[in-house]
Amino acid sequence: MKSIADLRKSYERAELNEDASQADPLQQFDQWLKEAISSEVPEPNAMTLATVGSDLRPSTRVVLIKDYDARGIVWYTNYASRKGLELAGNPFAALQFHWVELERVVRIEGLVERISDEESDAYFHSRPLDSRIGAWASPQSEVISGRGVLVANAAKYAAQFMLQPPRPPHWGGYRLKPDNWQFWQGRKSRLHDRLRYTLQSEGDWLRDRLAP
Repeated sequence: MKSIADLRKSYERAELNEDASQADPLQQFDQWLKEAISSEVPEPNAMTLATVGSDLRPSTRVVLIKDYDARGIVWYTNYASRKGLELAGNPFAALQFHWVELERVVRIEGLVERISDEESDAYFHSRPLDSRIGAWASPQSEVISGRGVLVANAAKYAAQFMLQPPRPPHWGGYRLKPDNWQFWQGRKSRLHDRLRYTLQSEGDWLRDRLAP
């Protein structure tokens, strides 16, 4: 078996330079995300969300991006989960996309806020029925005695709500408002391309290159 210390890959698929990149990081992200989708990489919408609790311990998990525009990056979850409770205490968070096949990483940092009830309602009612029932059935991040708890809860709420489950009051969307973006493109000899965009007080973006 090969040692993990000996696992290496030469990154040679593409490059990222200042002349070819977008001046607006949202446009650069839109370009890369669309390329990831068109390239059919596995789950191009998956992103790692990092939060920090009151004990100053960081925590990460994978969530799915559901929308993005000039206001920020949107995902949905249980407000009473660990990430929800941590965001309630510390609203700053970080996101990361890793498109392995394209040798690309996008890192995003900023302030997080809940989206409006109207936006959460609209998305919730667009979900498959099983997913809507699941939002009621899972007391996310709580200790349960076994999978049977989830199955029983799902059956209970399916019988209670039939085909029209309302959005649970503990479930909805968050939006991260970026003030820092980083775009990383793997390059040969570990001389990777790494561009950072930092939001300025006047609303413009400062783009600079970081050593990899």
